[in-house]
Amino acid sequence: MSEDLKRIEEVLEEKVRPALRAHGGEIQAERLENGVLYVKLLGQCAGCPSADLTNETIVEAELKRALPELVKKVSVVQTVSDELWEQAKKLLRDHHL
Repeated sequence: MSEDLKRIEEVLEEKVRPALRAHGGEIQAERLENGVLYVKLLGQCAGCPSADLTNETIVEAELKRALPELVKKVSVVQTVSDELWEQAKKLLRDHHL
């Protein structure tokens, strides 16, 4: 892990994760490219309708405040959880759709 990502992880652990965990969520930093941090929201935050608002008001705000020289923007990478994939496959198998 790069020194920049270590610094970002420290801010996430101290300032962001407690708020997300209070709602059953989690965050994973994927990569930093040209001032844009790409993250995945996990747990209850994954696919939440408020994910964009959470990103802007908590994640991006805290990182830009703590590390303005590193983080200019935070982009949420949308993914489908393994659990949701398995549920979809089961539905297709069970209902022959």
